Amino acid sequence: MTKPHPVDEKTLREELHTFGFSEKEIETYLVVLNQGEATPSTIATHADVSKRYVYNIASQLAKRGFVQVNNHASPTTVRAQPPTEAITDLSNRLQSLAPSLEQKFQKTEPQTARFQTIKSRQTALKHLREQIRSAQNEVFLSLPLSEQNEIEAELTSAVDRNVFVACLYTDAEPESIAPARFNGNASVVRVWEEKAPFISTVDDHTAIVGDAELLGGVHADETAVSLSEEHLAGSVLGSLIGSYWPIASELYVMKPSELPYRFESARNAVLQATLHLHEGTEPLTTIMTENGEEITGRILDSNQCLVKPETGDFPVENGLVVETSNGDKITVGGTGAFIEDYRAETIKLDQPSA
Repeated sequence: MTKPHPVDEKTLREELHTFGFSEKEIETYLVVLNQGEATPSTIATHADVSKRYVYNIASQLAKRGFVQVNNHASPTTVRAQPPTEAITDLSNRLQSLAPSLEQKFQKTEPQTARFQTIKSRQTALKHLREQIRSAQNEVFLSLPLSEQNEIEAELTSAVDRNVFVACLYTDAEPESIAPARFNGNASVVRVWEEKAPFISTVDDHTAIVGDAELLGGVHADETAVSLSEEHLAGSVLGSLIGSYWPIASELYVMKPSELPYRFESARNAVLQATLHLHEGTEPLTTIMTENGEEITGRILDSNQCLVKPETGDFPVENGLVVETSNGDKITVGGTGAFIEDYRAETIKLDQPSA
């Protein structure tokens, strides 16, 4: 077997960084290597660190097997272990961890951002169906009403799973559409006579954005992009709610769900609380915050712009006004909330006590 060639000083330092060495640890270790064995005072002088720091670093290097600290000597000395032995020992220790690490390892798809250009109607609908089937909390859509039947089965299944489904159907006249058409396949529907981009977002994580004409299958030049990245998907959702949702006409709103129910999605909880408030009831709530604090109380109001009448100050506002069990009045939002008093991890709604 060919022996590896020595690397230059810069590469050596970079590789030691890879092993978790700090800059000061590298300086100290290289001094010890060059000296073979030296007192903390000598090492401190050559490495340009304090004597006290040398003791701390030497202790850490000793735990890793790179040096030996001779406390029994007077004065104390630090001796470098032969590098080949130190590296072999480190390798053996890492190898011994492999079985335990493998037991704990769960193979998943990488969570890095993924982008794919979509150039055909068939591919666009395939991606859209897959995204809706994967939804756990919420689906937002903007697409021509003519395409609703292509994804109706997936939307119905999502609603059956208590996923919040908000649809903006474009290129359609509200007066010609029966609201009952959306029973069981949407939570909220708005309609706009004009054309708008083809947009879908699922769970603030995956999204599709592109030309609605792509779904017509006529213009070969029209494209869309499918992406999987939390912050970008959130931006797409913000664009849909902020730019197109407010100018469309509300056509359908589901009936309130039966309570009690525990929501993982704050947006879904806010919608249901709003619908119950519209019926004249003030649901009780148990909220688990991101910090692990439990809040109980009565919902007095909601701040939102997804259903009429809008009560939020801006399109993406999504929160609850709660009178807690101790009489305080607080506001609660979901993940990423920035004006509310608390961020909720889960929200349970219950019927008010008799």
